[in-house]
Amino acid sequence: MKKLLMIPLALFLAAGLSANVPEENRTERQAQSTASEDKTAPSYDMKAQALVDLQQMQKKFAELAQSIPADKFSWRPEPGVRSVSELFLHVAAANYNIPTMMTGTAPSSDFQKEGFEKSTTDKTKIVEQLNKSFAYAIAAVQKMSNADFAKAEKKLGPDANDGDVIYILVTHNHEHLGQSRCGVVPDMFWA
Repeated sequence: MKKLLMIPLALFLAAGLSANVPEENRTERQAQSTASEDKTAPSYDMKAQALVDLQQMQKKFAELAQSIPADKFSWRPEPGVRSVSELFLHVAAANYNIPTMMTGTAPSSDFQKEGFEKSTTDKTKIVEQLNKSFAYAIAAVQKMSNADFAKAEKKLGPDANDGDVIYILVTHNHEHLGQSRCGVVPDMFWA
């Protein structure tokens, strides 16, 4: 009986709370509008955070690559999907290529963009490329001033800047680290 009485009471309370929703939505919309006009400088240092993220991902990618048996580097979850070695070399290539969007200079003479992802399945060489590529990306960010993060990068769009390039670099690495830790590696050992 008490449960039956609780249902109408809960419905009554929910109806009373929902009556305030339009006012809350209006206040939320006003706050969002004000936030989109906000020109205040961020309260954190994007450069420092990007460096921390890249250093942590370098460690995680290198440890992950080291933990995978060498004979599994040619394994792929299914046809048409990158193999383990191709995934790691894709990450390394992006670490070289994305910072060059800002500088326009090639990272090093031993990096050849064409065919890089399929250039080797040798575990030692891949771990070396991961570490070299992260070192390159980290050095590129370290050379930037905080003002450089606001420098326009028109080839990415009218409102893009070098901070956006660094954001692309960091999120690209996070995406592939998540994929490899949650998908590729577990599947590889179960296949």
